[in-house]
Parts: sequence; C-alpha cells; structure tokens
Amino acid sequence: MIVKDCNGARLQNGDTVHVIKDLKVKGTSATIKQGTKVKGIRLTDDPEHIECRVDNIKGLMLKTSFLKKVN
Repeated sequence: MIVKDCNGARLQNGDTVHVIKDLKVKGTSATIKQGTKVKGIRLTDDPEHIECRVDNIKGLMLKTSFLKKVN
C-alpha cells in the first residue's frame, strides 16, 4: 500500500509532516493550526488517513490531503 501527502510525496511510518490548513478536532474545542509539525506518524489500513499525536491529543486520525511531508 502506498500512502501519499497532498503533493504526492510518499509517506512512511515515523515521518514528520506539516498541516497545510487549520483543522477543527471533532469532540473537542481544539483546532490544529496551519503549519503545525506532526512527528512520528503511523500509517493505517486506509491510504487516505494517518494516525498521530498532536498537542496531547492521542489517537488522532488526519487525512493525508491536509498534510505535507517535511524533508
């Protein structure tokens, strides 16, 4: 299974990505701001989603269309 970010770069477990758009987190009043760096992502069975931890929010699922890989 190949997982790609918004620019088509291939993502792997443990990569670091930036959020390209402000995202509201369902179930909380938190918002993930544009430019937030997410370290140590984990791939899931779905190529359109990754699992990560941001600002002490565990088990967060993000769509790969809102992420950009950091080189």
